Amino acid sequence: MALKRHFKFTNRQRTGFLLLFLVIIGLQLIYFLVNFTAVENILPEKEQWMSLQTEIDSLKKERFKNKRQVYLFNPNYISDYKGYKLGMSVQEIDRLIAFRKENKYVNSAEEFQQVTKISDSLLNSISPLFKFPEWTNNKKRVAENKYDFKANKKTANLSFVKKEKNIVMDINVATQEDLVKIYGVGEALSLRILKHKEILGGFVSMEQLKEVWGLSPEVIYELNAHFKIFELPNFKKIAINEATLKELSRFPYFKYALAKQVITYRSMNGDFKNIEDLAKIKGFPVDKAKIISLYLEF
Repeated sequence: MALKRHFKFTNRQRTGFLLLFLVIIGLQLIYFLVNFTAVENILPEKEQWMSLQTEIDSLKKERFKNKRQVYLFNPNYISDYKGYKLGMSVQEIDRLIAFRKENKYVNSAEEFQQVTKISDSLLNSISPLFKFPEWTNNKKRVAENKYDFKANKKTANLSFVKKEKNIVMDINVATQEDLVKIYGVGEALSLRILKHKEILGGFVSMEQLKEVWGLSPEVIYELNAHFKIFELPNFKKIAINEATLKELSRFPYFKYALAKQVITYRSMNGDFKNIEDLAKIKGFPVDKAKIISLYLEF
């Protein structure tokens, strides 16, 4: 009975509830049916200008949409697919590959045409995309200066004609300042080279530069032109017949699995006498055997 009293309403209360319900319904209908957006008065001139601007914006968008980004490249490293996309024939691509296998490089668009024997029309269309190393441009300028000097016989300009002598230094003593002077080597790549040298204890072959991530063939060519290895660095060699699994695993050319096989092979067959014995182990990087042997002590 006490609970029932809470649900009993008088006639006045029922009327009030009904009016409140009708007001709520009316406000909802007004909200959904009436447009409250303010009407903006647009002048004919303004409407015409906005239409013209919209058309201009759409044309700009379409122009940039269809615009292709062009990347320059060194033609010495054209692959079969790249040559095909450029319009070269199979014979023309093969001539370039055969030329590169002789460790030779083309240093101008004219030399590229002489080697590949492409047509003048194709050369004119693809040569603007060619990008040669900076040193080739310097070489051309020096040659031009020499020609002018001989033609005009001006002895006073001899100092400008002489080509600066290329100073070659040991890669193991090179600093970051020395490395960043090389075309294509920035701060990041120079630090990677120095970090790799630190991990190895020193470079024993210039071939090890190929192991540094991010170095392109062009940059490696430049590094080989400015750096050499005059003497082996002074690092502690790994005693392959005494080293533990942990010590071998730290060696950059030995992963844990290979180091484990080395220990197992040594325990079953005795000490290693030379690098040929190590090369018998499955998974051993035979292509780097000569380099690895310089880090080991038998």
